[in-house]
Amino acid sequence: MHPQLTSASSSTSSPSDRRLSALVRHLTGSSPEIDSQSILSASPTSGFHGDSVFSHIVRAPEDPILGVTVAYNKDPSPVKLNLGVGAYRTEEGKPLVLNVVRKAEQMLVNDRSRVKEYLPIVGLAEFNKLSAKLILGAESPAIRENRVTTVQCLSGTGSLRVGAEFLAKHYHQRTIYIPHPTWGNHPKVFTLAGLSVKTYRYYNPVTRGLNFQGLLEDLGSAPSGAIVLLHACAHNPTGVDPTFQQWEQIRQLMRSKCLLPFFDSAYQGFASGSLDADAQSVRMFVADGGECLVAQSYAKNMGLYGERVGALSIVCRAADVASKVESQLKLVIRPMYSNPPIHGASIVAIILKDRNMYNEWTIELKEMADRIISMRQQLFDALRARGTPGDWSHIIKQIGMFTFTGLNKEQVAFMTKEYHIYMTSDGRISMAGLSLKTVPQLADAIHAAVTRVV
Repeated sequence: MHPQLTSASSSTSSPSDRRLSALVRHLTGSSPEIDSQSILSASPTSGFHGDSVFSHIVRAPEDPILGVTVAYNKDPSPVKLNLGVGAYRTEEGKPLVLNVVRKAEQMLVNDRSRVKEYLPIVGLAEFNKLSAKLILGAESPAIRENRVTTVQCLSGTGSLRVGAEFLAKHYHQRTIYIPHPTWGNHPKVFTLAGLSVKTYRYYNPVTRGLNFQGLLEDLGSAPSGAIVLLHACAHNPTGVDPTFQQWEQIRQLMRSKCLLPFFDSAYQGFASGSLDADAQSVRMFVADGGECLVAQSYAKNMGLYGERVGALSIVCRAADVASKVESQLKLVIRPMYSNPPIHGASIVAIILKDRNMYNEWTIELKEMADRIISMRQQLFDALRARGTPGDWSHIIKQIGMFTFTGLNKEQVAFMTKEYHIYMTSDGRISMAGLSLKTVPQLADAIHAAVTRVV
């Protein structure tokens, strides 16, 4: 310590600076005594008067999907309608907790032997086993031959991210092709995981259906071995799915070019009302003996949105490969979130393993799917009754929670301003947010937007 420097600085320094200097001298042995009270009274920031080290940060825009709800909540109108949220609503517009879920939760509460210990890195073993059977089929050869590794993840998004991180580390191709359009979070999930994102044509805005020829051309020109994201059913946001025959053509093309399928299954059973029908595309790719990845979510089909329950299954060609893949998945998960939560996965496991509860779940699931299908018909009929210009048959042809209306950004903005109806700017609406009471309101708004806004 330089005496001249100490003396000069002490004459101009603040009390807090002097206390800090005393602390330094004490810690370095140059001061035998120090007033502990003066140290305690020194605020950690009392000597700092400049701007925050984060003051350069700019405010990020709202998420384009979640931001819809933020705007909706700020609207004081008593007739406002939120069709942006991807969550099921009852006829009364309320969130729904399935009866079978309440029963399963009560069983968990009443089981005094249950503890809150950490799960393994890969999650709840029973949940993983049952999840693989649900999506791949109980009699799947891949399961019988132990060629599948399944890990519990944080809903569908977490499952996609874990799979993407694994591929970025261990797969020879770093390019993933995603449909255009697709769920808004897909590009971010894959890019931040280290993959290069490209798109393939999927939707035809003229027919408001599948651009199948464009899809085949783009996948046909993709480099051998590239990863391809496929929506298992109820494509988000368009609600347009390939037919069984088209899926078979897609499978043949992808296998001929050694393209790796990565399925996002967010709506199994929720689209058609049939768990098996909605898993058909995935099972086609597993039946041929090839490899694929499948991300599952129980947010929609069990209404476990906030529980964040999901699974990632990787189907391999051999059991020993699957075992090694699982060992590497653990190394992805451990530094990311260590291990998954236990409550939601336990609910799913109880329902899937008990035949009576499983049957009760399928009944409730079909009721939700049927109500959405009914809302499609109601909206189509209402637009036709109003003589709304255009062909609106795509509303009843599309499937799943969402309808891609074909409305443009200006029309969407008009409907929000004049009718207090909220949706994403691409014209996607959640059919689950509609009711018999609000269908006329939406039909009036669409009719006005189409006739008044070019």
